[in-house]
Order: sequence, then C-alpha cells, then structure tokens
Amino acid sequence: MTFFLLKFSRLAISLLFILSLNFLIPRIMPGNPLFTILGPDVVGLSQKEYRELEEEYGLNATLLAQYREYLTKLLHWDLGYSYHHHRPVALLIIDHLTRTLLLLFPSVLISSLLAVIMGMVSGRFSGAAIDVLITLAFLAVYAMPTFLLAMVGLDLFSFRYNLFPLGGLKSPSCTGDLLSCPGDVLLHLVLPVAILSISSAAVKFMVTRNSVIEEKQQDYVLYARAKGISTRAIWLVHILKNASLPLLSLIALHLAFMVSGALLVEIVFSINGMGILIYEAAINRDYPVLQGCFLVLTVIVLGLNTLVDFIYGILDPRVRA
Repeated sequence: MTFFLLKFSRLAISLLFILSLNFLIPRIMPGNPLFTILGPDVVGLSQKEYRELEEEYGLNATLLAQYREYLTKLLHWDLGYSYHHHRPVALLIIDHLTRTLLLLFPSVLISSLLAVIMGMVSGRFSGAAIDVLITLAFLAVYAMPTFLLAMVGLDLFSFRYNLFPLGGLKSPSCTGDLLSCPGDVLLHLVLPVAILSISSAAVKFMVTRNSVIEEKQQDYVLYARAKGISTRAIWLVHILKNASLPLLSLIALHLAFMVSGALLVEIVFSINGMGILIYEAAINRDYPVLQGCFLVLTVIVLGLNTLVDFIYGILDPRVRA
C-alpha cells in the first residue's frame, strides 16, 4: 500500500509542477496575442480600445491573477476559450485528440512488440551474423530523426510508388466522419503508424537485447536446464518475463518522446491532430489552446507512466519492498 501511495503522491506533485510550467511557458514566448488576433488593424486602435480588448481577453491582469483564474477554471473542468478559433478549447482538443490517439496507441503496441521479438532473437544469437544485421539496422533507424524518417517514407512509398495516400486520415470521397469509412482510415494510417513504430522501437530493441543477453547468463537459467525444463519454456516463460521488466520502465520514460514524435509525424503527413493544433496555437499565441493541449498530453503521459509503474510493481514485487 505504501508503494501505491508514494506513486500517487509523486504523480500529484508532478502534475502541480507541470501545471505551473504549462501556464508560464506560453506567456514567456515573444509576441502578443492581440497583435496576432487583430493583425494590421491593431495600428488603428486607440489606447482605450486596446485596454478594453486586453480586459476582455483577461490579458491586463497580473500573472498571479491569471494563474489563479487558470487553476480555478481547471477545477471546474474549464480549459478556456480559443482566441483564434473562437471555440471552447475542450471541443477543439476532442476534435483533434482522436486523430493523435489513433496514431499513438497502435505505435506504442507495435513498437513494443517489435522490440521484444527482435530483441529476443538478437539476444539469443548474440554475436552471430543475424544479431549484427538486426543491431545495425536498428542503430541506423535510431540515428535518423523521426521527421526525416517520415519524409523519406512519404517520398518513397507514397510519392514514388503510390502505395499509400500522401496524407490526411481519409480520402476526399469519404464525406462522413472517421467511423463512416474505417477501411480508408486504416489505409491512411498504415504508413505514419509504421514510421512512428519503427522509429520508437529502436531504443526499446537495444534495451531488450541487452536484457536478454544478461538474463540468459543468470544462474536460474542453468538451474532450469538442470531440472530438464525445455529450451522453449526457459526462453518464453523465464527469460522473456525478466527481460521485459526493463522494457516496461523504458516504455514509461519513452512515452513523452513518442508523443513529440507523433506530433512531428502528424505535420509531415498532414494529419489534423494535436500536432497541427499546437503548431497553429504557437503561431497565433493562443494561450488557452496551448495550455489545454499541453495539459491533456501531460495527463496522458503521466497516466500511462503510472499504469506502467503499477504493472511493474505487480510483475516484480521487489520494487514494492
């Protein structure tokens, strides 16, 4: 019980700290939201009209007063109102978050599965030709930035060979929502999900491979062989379980990097998800949208990190001691 209470305490402290950064970072960016909203018309405003607009958008208050209002609205589940889109931030995020989750969650599962399979193969035959080839391939992928890998994949498989759509999540012929044409949506998701999965699998592969090499040299493996347990059972039951524990921790740490990678992939593939929304909000100095997007992504990452910690504690009771 102490283990879980400690985890929740750390989660609460982390969330409060991130909320403060979430409020502060957009406001220390250069630029003024009112200049972006009004454009050239700001030149013709009088001082009185400008102050009235500042008051209307709540930009005339002190940072402390704005921070208090920000926290008060969050307690009432109010993420604010977009300066640029003139819509509640919550509705904007709901519209865009679905597309990001369609890209992120399959990538997490596929990259983890790919890392486990290839890491087991490479670790079992460490030093052999197959281990060298697999390791070199993943090192090459690791050295390539996600956005560059996405552009290369887009140019090769979509532009040159026309195997996949060039971008978006559905074809112009699909006039309904995403659920009205699931086959078309899946076809559009194949390439971006593959790019993000391969990119994020590289680090996980190295950790899994090294864990497998370390675990297969442990005394319990020798003891299991002496008991007459089959080689398949030793690898699939004992070694795989223990070698996967460091991977769980890495998944938790790597989720934040996957989120940033997903945002870059969205921009390359013109997927109108959180990446596009954050980009537009940053360009237009839309503080409420930036705060809402960062908050939602932070909650997702912290929630998944906490879930992985609990799973780790269940699989390995030693960490709860």
